[in-house]
Amino acid sequence: MIGKLKKKILLSIIIAGVVYLAFTIYADYQKVIAAFTHFEWILLPVLLLLSLLNYFVRFIKWDYYCSLINVKVKKADSLSIFMSGLIMSITPGKIGELLKVYLLREVTKDPISKTAPIIFAERITDFLSLLLIAIIGAYTFDYGKGLTLGVTVFFILVIIIISNKKLSIFFLNQLEKIGFIKKYILNLHKAYESSYQLLRPAPIIKMTLVSLISWGFECLGYHLILLNFGFNFGFFWASFSYAFATIAGAVSMLPGGLGVTEGSLTIMLVKMGVTNDIAVTTTLLVRIVTLWFAVFVGIISVSLYQKRFGKITIDSINNLN
Repeated sequence: MIGKLKKKILLSIIIAGVVYLAFTIYADYQKVIAAFTHFEWILLPVLLLLSLLNYFVRFIKWDYYCSLINVKVKKADSLSIFMSGLIMSITPGKIGELLKVYLLREVTKDPISKTAPIIFAERITDFLSLLLIAIIGAYTFDYGKGLTLGVTVFFILVIIIISNKKLSIFFLNQLEKIGFIKKYILNLHKAYESSYQLLRPAPIIKMTLVSLISWGFECLGYHLILLNFGFNFGFFWASFSYAFATIAGAVSMLPGGLGVTEGSLTIMLVKMGVTNDIAVTTTLLVRIVTLWFAVFVGIISVSLYQKRFGKITIDSINNLN
């Protein structure tokens, strides 16, 4: 299984390489290489630390959700599982982080139907926090209103449906009438019960605020990268740009938002008067210290998990992404 995971990561790296090559050609690769020489590499540890803070604050959310649906797991084991899930950051919409609930089952024996909604709740609150930044920014800077409003309406409707038990049970009962779904209906009901607990108003508000703090660390990292190249558009603009690009990448459902996130960041910088080479360089830098650093941390964490709990060998996990 790990061998196949490595192949998928390698494939994503190859795709990223092609995308990044296209960006550097667009911006004149010689100018991009020259721009990298103007980056103060002493800043790199600070940027990586900010990304780590993002992961640790998001772990607080993961741990809270586990306790909310009565999943008993030691903090050290829970952290190991959470960090292992970062290896799947390059999957569409991070849906591959379902790996975490599989690893959680191996440790706690809790059924996946019970714990899978945690991943859904994580994504919902991640999106809500990013959308909060993006909506305010869209109207402040008059950019991207359509996308941010559309995605916001979608997620609000999802939350309303899940929060309404009668409506949700009605939909589940209708699904039960479909032949091939009928055999999964019990698991769907279990998944809904967990989802209902996780997406009540109080948990949503609390964890959206936690998400806002966690993503704020990466937004700050992007702001520092821009400052390094002499561009001070303000922390809020950097946060809006990063949030909007992240949302656009996630909505595209491409692995890690590759191409779409980078394109959005680059275009927004060019619109602010930044030259193509600097725009591409800053974009590549922020993706290295966020997306690819997350994958690196995930690889290490999976290796440590296997040393503690044994090799991950169930082939079915390959279908998680």
